[in-house]
Amino acid sequence: MYVVVIANAPALDAAPFAAQIRSAAYVIAADGGALPLLQLGVLPQVVIGDMDSLDEAALERLTSSGTALHRFRRDKDETDLELALVYAAAIGASVIDVIGALGGRWDHTLANVALLALPELQGRKVRLLADKQTLTLVRDAALIEGHVGDTVSLIPLAGAVHGITTRGLQYPLHNATLSFERARGVSNVLLAPPGEVRIGGGLLLLVHHDDAGAHQWRGGHAQAN
Repeated sequence: MYVVVIANAPALDAAPFAAQIRSAAYVIAADGGALPLLQLGVLPQVVIGDMDSLDEAALERLTSSGTALHRFRRDKDETDLELALVYAAAIGASVIDVIGALGGRWDHTLANVALLALPELQGRKVRLLADKQTLTLVRDAALIEGHVGDTVSLIPLAGAVHGITTRGLQYPLHNATLSFERARGVSNVLLAPPGEVRIGGGLLLLVHHDDAGAHQWRGGHAQAN
């Protein structure tokens, strides 16, 4: 089941993601993530969180239209997005796209990226979507779809990642190790889509820029980092 989760990013415009939202079998809003959905004319099936980002008018509109509100205490241990992701897994989501998880406060953004490692999400395809950027977590292997020249970065998420082998990238890795404190994996180039990355151990964040080379592709050569 395909599920879209809308997080509460500042001034989020959901319109660029309308196709994903409207094609989802289930739409979940993490608290204030309901607001850009209402602006888009879409009602989520459920809103999850402490509801501190929604005024009474928005809450009334949601409840009167049949949206379920799962309200939690404000002094909870989890963020609203964490609760929404766990809920998505509980209802059987196999593919989850998260919109609005990036940008705004750095602490929120870093924590949202780390949520990709939630044990409840293992075995599911989960992506954080932003403007022409897609973040996914590689636990074993992943295909890299896209266009020739797209920028691809491989970033260890929790310590070193070992046994990394890539295919279709300008700077290949063969049974390599990327260290958490080093930036070696940043700004590779997709030459032969779909590319592929496989790892032997660790958690690897894959950041794919759908830029067709705008960041570094110039006449068949990559610019230096």
